[in-house]
Amino acid sequence: MRKWSFALAGASTLAIFAWAATQASGILDGTPVVSSHTWVPEIGLAVDLRIDGFALLMVLLVAGIGTLIQLYASQYFSADREGIARLAGLLALFTAAMLGVVTASNLLLLYVAWELTSVTSYLLVGWNDRDPRARASALQAILITGTGGLAMLGGFVLIGNAAGTYDIPTLLAAPPTGTQVQVGLVLVLLGAFTKSAQWPFSSWLPGAMVAPTPVSAFLHSATMVKAGVYLVARFAPAFGDQLPWRPVVLTVGLITMLVGGWRALRQYDLKRILAFGTVSQLGFMMVLFGAGTPEATLAGVAVLFAHALFKAALFLVTGVIDHETGTRDIRALGGYGPGWLGPKLAAIAAGCSMAGIPLLFGFVAKEAAYESFVHGELAGSGVVLAGLVAGSVLTFAYTGRLLLGAFRPGPAFEGPALEPDLEPIEPVDHAHRPGLAFWGPAGLLSAITVVLGLFPDLASNLVYSAAGSLDGEIETGHLAIWHGLGTALYLSILTMALGLALVLGGRVVARVERVVRSPFDGNDLYGACLKGLNLVADRVTGVVQNGSLPTYAGVILVTATLLPGIALLGAGWPEDLSLTSTPGDWAVAALILVAGFAAATLRHRMAAVLCLGAVGYAMALVFVLQGAPDLALTTVAIETLGAVLFVLVLRRLPARFEERPTSLGRATRIGVSVLVGAVVFGFALIAPAARQQDTIAGEYLDLSLPEAGGHNVVNVILVDFRGFDTMGEATVLVVAALGVVSLARIPLRNARRRDGGDADVEVAGEGGER
Repeated sequence: MRKWSFALAGASTLAIFAWAATQASGILDGTPVVSSHTWVPEIGLAVDLRIDGFALLMVLLVAGIGTLIQLYASQYFSADREGIARLAGLLALFTAAMLGVVTASNLLLLYVAWELTSVTSYLLVGWNDRDPRARASALQAILITGTGGLAMLGGFVLIGNAAGTYDIPTLLAAPPTGTQVQVGLVLVLLGAFTKSAQWPFSSWLPGAMVAPTPVSAFLHSATMVKAGVYLVARFAPAFGDQLPWRPVVLTVGLITMLVGGWRALRQYDLKRILAFGTVSQLGFMMVLFGAGTPEATLAGVAVLFAHALFKAALFLVTGVIDHETGTRDIRALGGYGPGWLGPKLAAIAAGCSMAGIPLLFGFVAKEAAYESFVHGELAGSGVVLAGLVAGSVLTFAYTGRLLLGAFRPGPAFEGPALEPDLEPIEPVDHAHRPGLAFWGPAGLLSAITVVLGLFPDLASNLVYSAAGSLDGEIETGHLAIWHGLGTALYLSILTMALGLALVLGGRVVARVERVVRSPFDGNDLYGACLKGLNLVADRVTGVVQNGSLPTYAGVILVTATLLPGIALLGAGWPEDLSLTSTPGDWAVAALILVAGFAAATLRHRMAAVLCLGAVGYAMALVFVLQGAPDLALTTVAIETLGAVLFVLVLRRLPARFEERPTSLGRATRIGVSVLVGAVVFGFALIAPAARQQDTIAGEYLDLSLPEAGGHNVVNVILVDFRGFDTMGEATVLVVAALGVVSLARIPLRNARRRDGGDADVEVAGEGGER
């Protein structure tokens, strides 16, 4: 019955796919689907959803591949596997979050959905919570993407405030400029880079391969890792010309593409080859979308579409291999037995599309990418084009490593980067026959790749509509296999030739890799940051969590007053400020100051308590002078009760305070006290003058007589307007009084017990004498 959870989750995503397909006609004609619901109007937050051409493409990919993943997962997991119902629910929740990202028409709503993808991906990667590697990888993923998400939120706020709106279409139609916007763009890019595993934040994605293959296939082909690419694609046409957008995105994207491809050549695990290949392809897409030109945007949409198809198919086939053979190590794979023709063909078709082989959709997309930089409209186009060609050569090489390693006909794999000193691995000479329902989803995606490669015009309307919704300068056109002889075709031929040379020269590549290691690894940065974070946390904890009550009180008081104190520095003093009105006020204020200072400096406990009581009684005098006798009586009662409690407790303590060393020195404690007193005093003076709305006190005065029938406003407030508060306070006082009585009777009860015990002993003695 547990497997039915995948069917239920898959039915929901299939329904979304079907609904989106029914809306496609109008959207492709240029009429987006719009829906708006007010959420938090005070901060301009609304559930604004908008599906245009690009959002439609993303919805179809997310919902369509999500449906296939649910079908695949029902075959991947055994019926008695623990937690598969939870996994199906998490996959459905992640799908909803990703759909929220691509359809959100409000920056704040986009951020909410963005963070929901981070949380759900954390739960998915760490689904097998008994595996320490899964827990560590999930933590790494959420720390990196979560930190980037917080930076992105800051960028959204800066850009939204500068534009005066958080509505994405309005913002992109009239993009703001200025230093504030530039800082905001850097923060937004930081969020996009961490989400889409750009260098040097790419380490979390290969680590997340410990997740089950259905999770890896879904998160790392069509959904989570595309979120950053999606955001850059939305922003680039509007902000591409503003510094530092284009130089940063192009540089980071090219480095990511090259480093990811190079590192893929060093892997033996099929999923890790695909993981680093995904990093490389994400860099490829970042370059295309980040350029912000119409040609590059169109190519980026085509590459994104093609990548979702072939990468999901390759992940799914890898899962089939792992499930049926028990290994993903290319040094052990090769012998499968009968019944594997379907998975092999699916993998080969998808792999060739990734490598950019003609007559497949990946080739059409890569040709468009080359063509977008051939004419050199941007500064440095030649350098970017050379980087794309180099990255594509590496893509061809690691694709060959993947396919030859998975389906080699001969002995142990000796492809690029095979270390000769490694222990030999026992090869797999047989594998179970996979069912059609198991490898069918991969076969369907590969078939779509082949069909769109042979007839690319079938995708033209969707691709051009998606690109046109990003950049209005893109006109309707047609995708084609053959554009005639030109630079882009020659570069494609060069890419395949150099890539084939790397595949055939595996041993040479291995020797080069042993000399030329990969550049700075993102794991180094993550490890250093985590180590530094733990070190700082230990130091801070050692200072503020040291078991010292003065330290705890000092931290709380400073935290509660420091930020408001900084805000008060920028506030002006009220012009009609009046500290006192009568000589009596000055006398009472002097009494409070003297008593308070004495309470803080006296070394005798009882004397300090009496001084505290004097402060309270002086406050009662203030109320008397201000014409509030009821408040004065209440204050006197509370101060009397407090003093009695103090006295009862202090009877059990030494008469004088002991001088004990604390982590906070005397000067520090005095400074904290002065800070708290100054901030509270300033707040009490400034806050009343800063009111922007009428206070409720005026309503009390106006309604006291007609509504409550009382001339004494204070009494009416206590017994009518806030009667329940008064009842609660009276209950507290009664309970406290009962406690005082109980404490006062303890010595009497002890004396009676002693007297009773002595009497019993005396009677027993007399009986014994008789």
